[in-house]
Amino acid sequence: MAKRTKLRLWLVAAAIIAVGAAYWALRGGGSAENLAVNSNQNVLLVTIDTLRGDALGCYGGPARTPNIDRVAAAGIRFSFAHSQAVVTLPSHASILTGTYPFQHGYRENSGYRLKPGMETMATILKAQGFTTGAFVAAFPLDARFGLTPGFDVYDGRFDDLTGGGFNIVERAATSVVSLATAWIGAQSNRRWLAWVHLYEPHAPYRPPPPYDREYADRPYFGEVAAVDAALGPLFESVRTAQRPTLVVITGDHGEALGDHGESTHGLFAYESTLRIPLIMSELKPASAASEGDSAGEVSDDPARHVDILPTILDALRIAPPSELPGRSLRRKADRRANADRPSYFEAMSPMLDYGWAPLTGVLAGREKFIDAPIAELYDLAVDPNEQTNLSGRAAGRRETLASQLREFHAPLPGVSVAEDPEAAKRLRSLGYLSGGAARKSRYAEADDPKRLVDIDQKMHDAVAADEEGRTAEAIELYRQVLARRPEMMAAARHVAFDYWRTGQTPAAIDTLRIALKRGATPGAEIQLGTYLVEIGRSQEALTLLEKAAEADPTLDALNALGIAYGRTGRANEALAVFGRGLKIDSENPMIHENIGAIHLDAGQLGAAREEFERAIRANPASAQGHAGLATVAFKSGDRDTALASWKRAVELDASNWDALYNLGVQLMRVGRVAEARPYLEQFVRTAPASLYGKDIRNVSAELARMR
Repeated sequence: MAKRTKLRLWLVAAAIIAVGAAYWALRGGGSAENLAVNSNQNVLLVTIDTLRGDALGCYGGPARTPNIDRVAAAGIRFSFAHSQAVVTLPSHASILTGTYPFQHGYRENSGYRLKPGMETMATILKAQGFTTGAFVAAFPLDARFGLTPGFDVYDGRFDDLTGGGFNIVERAATSVVSLATAWIGAQSNRRWLAWVHLYEPHAPYRPPPPYDREYADRPYFGEVAAVDAALGPLFESVRTAQRPTLVVITGDHGEALGDHGESTHGLFAYESTLRIPLIMSELKPASAASEGDSAGEVSDDPARHVDILPTILDALRIAPPSELPGRSLRRKADRRANADRPSYFEAMSPMLDYGWAPLTGVLAGREKFIDAPIAELYDLAVDPNEQTNLSGRAAGRRETLASQLREFHAPLPGVSVAEDPEAAKRLRSLGYLSGGAARKSRYAEADDPKRLVDIDQKMHDAVAADEEGRTAEAIELYRQVLARRPEMMAAARHVAFDYWRTGQTPAAIDTLRIALKRGATPGAEIQLGTYLVEIGRSQEALTLLEKAAEADPTLDALNALGIAYGRTGRANEALAVFGRGLKIDSENPMIHENIGAIHLDAGQLGAAREEFERAIRANPASAQGHAGLATVAFKSGDRDTALASWKRAVELDASNWDALYNLGVQLMRVGRVAEARPYLEQFVRTAPASLYGKDIRNVSAELARMR
């Protein structure tokens, strides 16, 4: 049983804090209707993922949220606030840039980037002398996606949280708050901007004790309560700051929780996912508080994400960029004057991921229009839950709002770029289903998401089944989706991945071939090319991969093409292609892993070791980097180091079958049979027979002799 040095491509898958009596001394500045103007204050932006507008206690919601409620009681709580999009990355970009998605460039959680030269809250405040720090909790806001400009510290790379299969890549609110408070405490007398993003209310809902018991039948609200508890130390750190702090708390979008048939978010743009809480308050240290400070107010005037940046700049006496579509919410008079201004929103995931109709819309006052094949018009003043579609009864109002929507001149998203396989796998683990759907020139009523909500639910159920290891159930759900909508590339790619990882290689390849006949996309071509390489049909794979890399030379395409060249013995061409990948991301661990494997196959052990070490520096959880170092050590005669490195690789990724095989075999060969057995048994149990059939048979025979 020989050692393995195979090149690998990561395949697409996807207690309340006591704050003390001193806290109550924090009071809001300004009058009951305005935020204070103070150029000498800090700024704390808290964004809570997937936070419904009606979840918090101060909004009458069922979650116990005393820490947030106290901040709201000291400032302005906006009762009618909305996001511009219903997924994480575009919404946060609107908060940070003060612009709409079609202006800043992000239309989904993957495949889009910030437009070059776009100013952000961080770039503006940094230019004004602020120190800036961002502390984010989940992979959709990973630094690689480009919200980093202007931040001195962007604590948001999740390379240390990798894992095989469908592990969720997020950090607990307590961890993020700890990082942020430590940074705030180190700022001394400097003015600072701190953005703190917390993720817990996002599905799946698994609140920690004691909230798991208290909210056993409402786990979403249990996670909201847990987030509030975690925020206690952060607000306490504001109390100990040397100057006042303008605090802004909001959600990036809401959560449907079954409203209109939607379980989570991203499909529709109804109020349950578009409406968010928004709280603004200038909090002073206890020593600076006075009895005359305001006890706060509730504003029923419309507020939007694009208004947050202009409001912060107004409160700091900084002139906002002239092209911003939002307006300051600092003064009550300004809020009233702009109450009827139209506001744009969108939901592009149905189109980009599934090939269904996109949703765009406009809010004007309390009227709301959603442009879709089946248009919708609602009067939220009397119908806040959007139960009565007035589109067919109020044609005049519908056309007025449709005209206001057209005046935004909002184009549909351009073609997205393919994310690298690791990024796609992580986004899938969070329930974001990127399928690279083919575009249509026209969307009919049959493409309206309202007609297809049951299919969306099947897709989410399938991802949940994948995450929980119920792969056969996931495959059946994907098959049901494809039977209903054969053109759904997301379902085809996901079921192909499940076929592949369970050893059903012909089914995986046939599924992708059929999908590509219905509409070629670079991501599907790369996925099929990758599988063909793995089964030795490298020349056929090269035809696909060279085409994909020429059409769209993304990191994903170049990485796959380089592996294909390596597998066909064209090492120099492989290194050249990997070099192009490093020009895109010089610290990409996968590229360094694959360059290391090329050198390893050529017997260049020193060069291979250097590349594997670079991969591990970029990502300490690089299982393939550790496996590569193991092989280098073994070839150098250092068996003990090799065994330790293979063991580390398997700990990091139990699906690294080459490392699993090598570890078990080498332990057995040095007489550590009892230690070798579980690794060999795991290899036999989990390695795909399509790739490791002969080795599985040999190891099975050896295990039988060991009994």
